[in-house]
Amino acid sequence: MKILRTKNDLKEAICKIKNLGFVPTMGSIHNGHISLIKKSKYKCDKTLVSIYVNPKQFNNKKDFADYPRNRIKDLNILKKLNVNFVFMPSTKEIFSEKRVKKILLPKNQKILCAKFRKGHFEGVLDIMDRLIKLINPSYTFMGEKDFQQLFLVNKFIGKKYKNIIIPCKTVRNKNFLALSSRNFLLSKKDLKQAGQISKYLFKLKFSLKKNNKFNNYLFNKKKELQKKFNIKIDYLEIRNEKNLTTLTKNKKIRLFVAYYINKVRLIDNF
Repeated sequence: MKILRTKNDLKEAICKIKNLGFVPTMGSIHNGHISLIKKSKYKCDKTLVSIYVNPKQFNNKKDFADYPRNRIKDLNILKKLNVNFVFMPSTKEIFSEKRVKKILLPKNQKILCAKFRKGHFEGVLDIMDRLIKLINPSYTFMGEKDFQQLFLVNKFIGKKYKNIIIPCKTVRNKNFLALSSRNFLLSKKDLKQAGQISKYLFKLKFSLKKNNKFNNYLFNKKKELQKKFNIKIDYLEIRNEKNLTTLTKNKKIRLFVAYYINKVRLIDNF
């Protein structure tokens, strides 16, 4: 396994690889990441994993400072998985080239997390654009757990390069909680409660199919959920899975949620 820290090292290491798989991460590797890596290893000749906690996608400095980091553990996991390359750039290295045109999210896309985390997805799109341009992978593997992120990367970057973005199903633990690096910030009690919330929302998704008045029904369920689990909810919304609009009639729908347990923000979709 080669650890690459500069763009020059990266280019030299991967220049002759024709079928390269790419798994972007911010570290704190868990089974969700591992499932993406395994898919890449199965489909591609070589696999590259990036580890970079991108400050530009954090709208809260404390959230950035508190984000779980464990590089030694991450590298040990990746080594056991026989990952070919790990790209771990510094902020100075990855942002050494100034962007000519700033990435701006259009007004109609400032929904869900984009509404509550100002500048978050602009930061995500910026770093993903830089990474995919540098790495030039054949395939990039991303989880559906961050569905809005996956949607936006596909929409704004997917067609810009030859790279194909592969969506991968959300991986959950035995309590049905979606795996996330932020879960490392939760206590055992919080993890148990988060699992109960996931099960509640999973059942809610199916009950929505029997109710045509989504907005009123969800408004009441949101209040019920906050009271039952004593949590703060940023949003609980149903959207069209294909384009994330609220036009859900006769379309495949997806339930989106973002909530806080003891100041730790979790997102999920069903």
